[in-house]
Formats: sequence, C-alpha cells, structure tokens
Amino acid sequence: MSQPLTTPGEGFHPHLTDRAGPSPSPLRTRLHHIRADALDGDTAQSGGMRRFAAVSGTTVGSEKLWMGQTHVAPATSSSDHHHGASETAIYVVSGHPEFVFLDDAGPQPEEIRLRTSPGDYIFVPPFVPHREENPDPADEAVVVIARSTQEAIVVNLPELYVLRTEEEA
Repeated sequence: MSQPLTTPGEGFHPHLTDRAGPSPSPLRTRLHHIRADALDGDTAQSGGMRRFAAVSGTTVGSEKLWMGQTHVAPATSSSDHHHGASETAIYVVSGHPEFVFLDDAGPQPEEIRLRTSPGDYIFVPPFVPHREENPDPADEAVVVIARSTQEAIVVNLPELYVLRTEEEA
C-alpha cells in the first residue's frame, strides 16, 4: 500500500489555507444547498418561457457561473434571443423542446431545428441568436441551464439572424 498524500484532518488541498490576501466572502467559504422550491424567478427573461436561477452571484455568490432551470409552456415559442458573451450548456430534463437558429453554411441562410429528448444536451456559443420551442400541446418542457457568467444574460431580439465572425464582417 502506498503512502497517503494527506494525513487525517489535513484536508484534500492543505495548501489552500496558505493563501495571502483578503479573506473570501462568507458566501464563498461554504457549500450551498438550493432546494427545488427555492429557485429565484427574479432573473432575465424572454417571452414564452420562465427562467429560474439556482446558482448565481445573487443566490450563492458565484463569480463565474450561472445555473438554473427554464420552463417552456406547451405549444409555446420563446422570443428570439442570445446570451451575450456567455457560453450556455443545456440539459433536457423533460419534454421535447426544439432549439432553433440560422445557419449560413449553404448559399442561403437556413433555419436549423434541433429536436431533443430527455437526457440530451445542447451547447449554445456566445452571441448566437436562437429560440426555444415546445411543440407539445399538453406538457411543458423543462431544461437545466449552466452559463459561464455570473448572471443570466439575455438579449431579446426582433428576429433570428446569422452570427458573423469578425473575418466575415
């Protein structure tokens, strides 16, 4: 048997206690349990859906992450929108939401529709205009969202458009 890397009571990262500088905020020195019935609906919204924050700068003091749920009512589409500089990862919990964006890989921009099922994931790069749709006439769609920014950035748009890179502009 090999020698243990730490001794009992020492912690997994004993060097972290040797940090110089100001003490972390009290929100950043403990774990946080956010119960399902305590999600915060006071976050950025788009028409046709409701976002609920679980992990954010406001709720737990996160500095680089936002995480929560989005509920899309039956037979509903969200507004067209993007999430600014935020990378967004989506996990489908229930329903069969569809994620719509424009692609210009061909001669004309084409609307692409990603049809999902529970257990699927979607990645939305920064600034990419899109919308969520729930075509089911009876059941809402629920997804869990994680973003690379502290708060939920939502920029509502009048329509979808193709994202152009700096080289294409």
